[in-house]
Amino acid sequence: MDLTVWRAFVTVCRVGSLSAAAAELNHTQSAVSRQIAGLERQLGVSLVERHARGVRPTSAGEVFRRHALATLDEADRAVRAVRDLHGGVSDRPLAIGATPSLAGGIVPEAVQGLLKRDGSLRWSLRPGLSAPLHSRVIAGALDIAFVTDAPPGLPVDPRVERRFLGLDEMVVVLPAGHPRAGGGPVRIQELADETWAEDNDGSAALLHQHAARAGVSPRIGLTAADLPGKLALVATGHAIALIPGVLTPALRADVTTVALADPPTRGIYAITPRRDPHPRAVPLLELLATAFASVRTARAAHRPGTTDDRTAAPAPQDNITES
Repeated sequence: MDLTVWRAFVTVCRVGSLSAAAAELNHTQSAVSRQIAGLERQLGVSLVERHARGVRPTSAGEVFRRHALATLDEADRAVRAVRDLHGGVSDRPLAIGATPSLAGGIVPEAVQGLLKRDGSLRWSLRPGLSAPLHSRVIAGALDIAFVTDAPPGLPVDPRVERRFLGLDEMVVVLPAGHPRAGGGPVRIQELADETWAEDNDGSAALLHQHAARAGVSPRIGLTAADLPGKLALVATGHAIALIPGVLTPALRADVTTVALADPPTRGIYAITPRRDPHPRAVPLLELLATAFASVRTARAAHRPGTTDDRTAAPAPQDNITES
């Protein structure tokens, strides 16, 4: 069987959409559909089924997907091994994954530092949520991923190395002209009358948990499809929102942030495969750890009456969100 077709199938299963898979693979949607149909004819079973929001594997498709991932993983390793032997490890592309907030700022910054230090490098960056990124590291599709311990948390898997980089404090993002802009840390009770925007269930749950501890109930009046959409709602004055503090340096100019008193936190981690690690993964990890520490230090310096002493231990699992 053609491994190109196998790769198309596992991509469709991962993203849950023929059109999204086609865009990622640089194919047309009709070409991906033909590949899946041809694979189903070869196997004599249906591998995917359509539903309201896209496609998903059938029970037979899920069995085939797991074996296909393992096969593609080994095939990719074989190709890398031959290329490394022939051309040296410096020719090997570095595939990076990161959650949206990390991909939006400090990961590109760390890559820039790696390029300045070590010279040219072929690299790619794939934003995503932590669980899919973890799976892609295991499958060999990513050399390193920067993730969070957001619910349901990070699995313990002997196939990956995991390094804790520190805690990220959540902040409130406001329109630039908001009355609270430029002020010191606020209590969630002071924002009780505001309209909030959210982009995922985990972030909304975090906001409700934090507010419930203070005896208030936030009004989530608007929902966005993703983090940029949530920021657009804030920038245009429709709402305020809770976002990861690490994103602060990369925010658009028409929004600002204010710190929360006793803010929720989440742990930031780097994960790499134990087998066949990329030689540039560890240097990139070190550069990102430095960039992350600089962001925390800068934010602490602008927080009146506080110190940045919250980096010694991972965040509790019920005080974190995924962005």
